[in-house]
Amino acid sequence: MGVVNVTPDSFSDGGLHLDPVKAVTAARRMLEEGAAIVDVGGESTRPGSEGVSLDEELSRVVPVLEQLQGLPVSIDTAKADVAQRALDLGAELVNDVTALRGDGRMAEVVAGSGAYVCLMHMQGEPRTMQLEPAYDDVVSEVAGFLEARLRFAVDAGIAEDRICLDPGIGFGKTVAQNFELVRRLDALTSLGRPVLIGFSRKSSLGRVLGDTTAKTGSLSASVAAAVAAYERGATILRVHDVREHVEALTVAAAVAG
Repeated sequence: MGVVNVTPDSFSDGGLHLDPVKAVTAARRMLEEGAAIVDVGGESTRPGSEGVSLDEELSRVVPVLEQLQGLPVSIDTAKADVAQRALDLGAELVNDVTALRGDGRMAEVVAGSGAYVCLMHMQGEPRTMQLEPAYDDVVSEVAGFLEARLRFAVDAGIAEDRICLDPGIGFGKTVAQNFELVRRLDALTSLGRPVLIGFSRKSSLGRVLGDTTAKTGSLSASVAAAVAAYERGATILRVHDVREHVEALTVAAAVAG
């Protein structure tokens, strides 16, 4: 899954794809490099970020989605109206960082469209999630949350085979907790649904390498985390640098047989 943030303030590529022409060009390049789908988002969810209005989010993503019709695209949003517009324009998956909690109409929109949906765990909200994240056992608590949201989605009419799960790396977790989630990924894959991991360029990668104030991680660290997640059962890797990840995962798959 290639990442195209149509925002001025995302943690890694903020402002890079704010121009719709640049966003479309980047999305097409990622697909050519081997991405199975491109994730388009118009609202940053980096730590400390503030939300944007419905009109602002639509104004960012609609021009991009209009030019990507017919291509495999997902929409990264927590707003039902944005999801509906994206689905109308051909998006196949709704990537909701609130796991259908942010907008009471989101489950209905997804169920009515027959689209795929990704349910993500987040402790708190983007503005405050990294202040003091705390768990008794991060893996069991994240797994319990995702299992409950999976049941909620199915009860809301979303077909279970259309749902994937995301532990939310960097969304209300410490560095150690992020790595523990990948290390014990079997607790999440045991829920029976595909697991998405988005570790690409996250600050934990820079911090584990010794920079205690890192805001992002390097490409090499991102690839290492992706391969480790793949080897532990992750189905979808959400990344910024598609070609390098595709090459690394192709080799990892060849070794695995």
